[in-house]
Amino acid sequence: MDAITLLKDDHKVVEKLFKRFEGAGDHAYVEKREIVDRIIEALSVHAAIEEQIFYPVTRATVPETEDIALESLEEHHIVKWVLSELESMDPEHERFDAKVTVLIENVRHHVEEEEQDYFPQVRAELGRKALADLGEALESVRKVAPTHPHPQAPDEPPGNLVAGAAAGVADRVGDTVSGIAQGGVAAAGDVIATVLGRPKPKHRATGTKAARSTAAKVRANAANATEELIAKTKDAKREGKATAARTQDKAARTTSAAKQGAKATARSAERGAAKTAKAAKSGAKGTVTSARKGKGDTKATAKRGATTTARTAKSAAKNVSTQAKRAATNGKKVAKTTARSTKARRAA
Repeated sequence: MDAITLLKDDHKVVEKLFKRFEGAGDHAYVEKREIVDRIIEALSVHAAIEEQIFYPVTRATVPETEDIALESLEEHHIVKWVLSELESMDPEHERFDAKVTVLIENVRHHVEEEEQDYFPQVRAELGRKALADLGEALESVRKVAPTHPHPQAPDEPPGNLVAGAAAGVADRVGDTVSGIAQGGVAAAGDVIATVLGRPKPKHRATGTKAARSTAAKVRANAANATEELIAKTKDAKREGKATAARTQDKAARTTSAAKQGAKATARSAERGAAKTAKAAKSGAKGTVTSARKGKGDTKATAKRGATTTARTAKSAAKNVSTQAKRAATNGKKVAKTTARSTKARRAA
């Protein structure tokens, strides 16, 4: 791409941003901040590559462009001051829109002069090969150009080359840091929203393309890490539920087996108790029957014994009576004999 085509493409990009800003609503503060940040970056880079390469080369090779190049430098100077003020201004400030409007008017005037007066003279003087080489040089410088306005820095060689390179490095480091910080804030909001079960907050990173890109990467990485953590947590919960289910199932089986065992034991105990009770009843009946039988036998035996005793007593009584009678008879006989004997002795 030749140098003039490259610079015109930059003008088109900036003009689209201008129209976006003009079409934004009065209270579209977030959108306006984003648009102005992009305008700041685009114009800072564009001004740097023109000041470091295009203006010095064309002034040296196309003498007719000297005056317009100097005028362009002054216009750049004014634009960079306005950009530096907008960079730190709250979009809700009453002068924010007015300052952007003034910026747009100045840049459009500057673009018109370059495209109608400056660029045609350069194209007419330089050949296609020279413009292509110049375009490559502009592309190389773009990669390290400052992404923020530096109105107090030199705008002509050699000072702008040294200051521009240093500012470019500092700006890009700052953009990275800004992007990391913004991405971290957005990621923290995402995590909080996830924990609370709320939609993730809308967050638009501000600043340069590098800052926005870095912020997006940080937020995306954090989101991936959060999703992985959530996935692992869900897996752990599922495993925990599965383990709990297995434990509950095992406990249920154990409880069921215990209940069945208890019921079996209870049934066995009931059957045993029933058998024991039946045996006890049967034994009691047998005992009662035996007792009754024994009582009857005892009575019969007693009666028989009484009868036998009575008989024996009667027999004994008879014997005693017989013996007594015999003894009395014998005693009488003895007494008679004795009496006779006494009488005889007396008589003798």
